[in-house]
Amino acid sequence: MDPIISIKQLSKTYDSGFQALKNVDLEIRRGEIFALLGPNGAGKTTLISIVCGIVNPSAGQVDADGHDILRDFRAARSSIGLVPQEISTDAFETVWATVTFSRGLFGKPANPAYVEKVLRDLSLWDKRKDKIIALSGGMKRRVMIAKALSHEPKILFLDEPTAGVDVELRRDMWEMVHALRESGVTIILTTHYIEEAEQMADRIGVINHGEIVLVENKHALMEKLGKKELRLQLSEPLQALPEGLRDQSLALAADGHELVYSFDARHGQGDIAGLLRRLAKLGIEFKDLRTRESSLEEIFVSLVHEPQSQPRPEEEV
Repeated sequence: MDPIISIKQLSKTYDSGFQALKNVDLEIRRGEIFALLGPNGAGKTTLISIVCGIVNPSAGQVDADGHDILRDFRAARSSIGLVPQEISTDAFETVWATVTFSRGLFGKPANPAYVEKVLRDLSLWDKRKDKIIALSGGMKRRVMIAKALSHEPKILFLDEPTAGVDVELRRDMWEMVHALRESGVTIILTTHYIEEAEQMADRIGVINHGEIVLVENKHALMEKLGKKELRLQLSEPLQALPEGLRDQSLALAADGHELVYSFDARHGQGDIAGLLRRLAKLGIEFKDLRTRESSLEEIFVSLVHEPQSQPRPEEEV
């Protein structure tokens, strides 16, 4: 299947000389949820802004739904909905008017039934006659999503969509994201809530210093780069690791009450059986054991552990 977004050798250098993107190659599959992760100033928002036609690239090519974003701007942009980080809309318009107006901006004919469906799906129908200024922050965020969906896009960008919203709205938004994906919309999101990417995304891309560090299926990423731990709760605490265990990837924790055995997930279960035999030989007894895997957040930190420079004013993330 052809990718719905194809990015080739994309670069962006601002007038100040700051290079926000460096020869980025990326393909987004049709119908997937793709999470783009990166620290502040990594280039996430610049990349999104170029694809959405807000910022011009310095070099490279971007196709959206088969349309070059520069040569065929209108067709490309009509396929894209964008929910930006900042809430920006006419404060004195009603919810109904602002969503209907957004649809008209893309040359779509009036369709009250579709607008009603969007507002109902986002729990905005009862607020349709209210002015934006009278809404809570969470409701304003819902309006931004409704505007992005007003012209029936095939691609939806969510740039930090749940930043600063309450838990209930966050849950509602992710239910909506799943529903949109089921209807065929491709979702690309950036988020600082890495557990959301871990829960929601099909694939994950990591960008750092304007370069794509990695693009991988979420489960394959965690299997390849994740670490596993075996924690053994000891019957009697140890003051130090015995000589016969010092060649193992072991550490003492909980004031000597736990042995922690770390191993690379890509190498299966490590030599757990051999470790247990050694413990028995040394007369070390344990009363409980449990395992844990690295979280996506830990993997992310390991990929971008280098010190980050401060973001320039041109790069808003």
